Amino acid sequence: MEMTDAIERVNKRMFERILSRSEYLTVFFYSKTGCKQCAKVLEELEKIDDDADAQGVNMVKIDDPALAKKYGVHAIPAILFFHNEDADPIIYAGDFKSGERILEWILLQRNPGSEFIEDFDGETIRKMIKNSRYLAVVFYSEGQDCEECKTVLNDLENIDDDTDRHGIQFVKTTDISVAQEYGVKEYPALVYFEKQIPNVYEGDMSAEEEVLQWLVLQKSEDTIETVNRDMLDHLVDETQYLAVFFYKPHCKACDQALRELENIDDDTDLYGIHMVKIRDTTLAKRYGIKTFPALVYFRNGNPLIFDGDMKNEESVLEWLIDDDNRELAEEIEAINFRMLDKLVEDSPFIAVLFYEDNCDDCERALKELENIDDEADVYGIDFVKINEPEAATKYGVTTFPTLAYFRKGSPTFYDGDLQDEEKVLAWLTSHDNIELKDEIEEVNRKMLDKLLDENDFVAVFFFDHNCPKCDAVLTEIETIDDEVDELDVMFVKINDVKYARKYGIAQVPAIVYFRRKFPSIFRGDLMDENEVLEWLKKNRYRHPELSLFMYALIAISTAFILYTLFLIFCLKKHEKKE
Repeated sequence: MEMTDAIERVNKRMFERILSRSEYLTVFFYSKTGCKQCAKVLEELEKIDDDADAQGVNMVKIDDPALAKKYGVHAIPAILFFHNEDADPIIYAGDFKSGERILEWILLQRNPGSEFIEDFDGETIRKMIKNSRYLAVVFYSEGQDCEECKTVLNDLENIDDDTDRHGIQFVKTTDISVAQEYGVKEYPALVYFEKQIPNVYEGDMSAEEEVLQWLVLQKSEDTIETVNRDMLDHLVDETQYLAVFFYKPHCKACDQALRELENIDDDTDLYGIHMVKIRDTTLAKRYGIKTFPALVYFRNGNPLIFDGDMKNEESVLEWLIDDDNRELAEEIEAINFRMLDKLVEDSPFIAVLFYEDNCDDCERALKELENIDDEADVYGIDFVKINEPEAATKYGVTTFPTLAYFRKGSPTFYDGDLQDEEKVLAWLTSHDNIELKDEIEEVNRKMLDKLLDENDFVAVFFFDHNCPKCDAVLTEIETIDDEVDELDVMFVKINDVKYARKYGIAQVPAIVYFRRKFPSIFRGDLMDENEVLEWLKKNRYRHPELSLFMYALIAISTAFILYTLFLIFCLKKHEKKE
């Protein structure tokens, strides 16, 4: 039985066995040969497989044209719905390119003509929240203490089919434990979940048309979900990256900032950052918020307050996805495919651990590598992890765990023991991994100190990003990078004006040549790359010249030694005379 794909592939015998045991079964008939459309249809079905399963509908696929013809199928691909009470299946006659349309059809076949909201237990609701993209849950009580619940449910059942048409699953539950997880204390209550993020309906639940409009609005427009205090506590505990917008009523600045932030809500989702809003001034005081609106960024529960202009949504997005702000203490950051592409493009040094679920080796390697995450960061190396098959496929990763080191978008793969963190760190910071062809490598202080310890001859270009002349000089000297390499001189650059002052450099750009850690500053024309190259050659192949200070130091030392010998000689001569 093949279980690698989302939808199980079966043969005729297996199909008959599953059919006899299943109350509801959806079967996808396809062909590996001569069917260009099958792969695309299968891709759509795999998107809705979990949703169908959550509704108790099994889904399988089979490559058997003869069996398909037996059930009245004359063209492949085909989707059939089987109900164990019916002798003949129902053939899907809709749009194969829309997974949502197929899901609606499946749910309609499961409950033909139904106009009631299905009831599920707590465990099933949790599974649906996790697997369903769009889900509306009514929390209610069956006791006499909630007279309103029955009336509201009767009203909401009038829009159940409408929500199905919009691709929103509508369910209900009396499970108190699930309700408490999301801060529901009064019944009935309606919570809309989109990609597991809850949003509480605060209007009149008996006005079913308003409820329907609200649900459709949440699904179709870029709205930031509203949460209560208990929901927020749950999200802070469970969500790695969470941006929380604090606001208060009758606040024009809050309304304006919210409109701007809703423009980037989808963008933050793409980077794996969830964004919610909350109206709770008491909770805001916990984080030192005194003025509204305010934005707090939680990274594994650690808060960071945005102090910029919230009316500038682009600056907010840049702040949220900034590497420094996303950094997690003592933990390797988990990212998605979109964020990986951004880091590979923007970061000069990035180490990526590709891993997968249910992988003991991955867990052991990750545990060891987290011991060097902070050290790698000190060397200017971003250390992240990713569990997405699409990313692994893009970069040619077929086994897990795998460590890739990206330099300017090009990966190098580690072939050693990932559970030996010291060797991994040594590999990440080695000269071979730093060096780039036809380009001067950028380093930070820690990396430069390491290079000076390990290399006798190092040339360093000090620059500043806000220095137009630095860019012009860099363009010129990068043309001699290969010639400098032939001199066995390592050529690097560093954007650190304060560190430059340590070596007597008052302004940048500047080039300093280190011979066994002893610095020598270039005093010529930095725009003349040939002059720079000649200067490096002279310094590389001659003994270091002694400065006046060193001559003076040697002279004083020699005089002191001679004076000491003179005193000893004179004292001995005086003693003999006596």
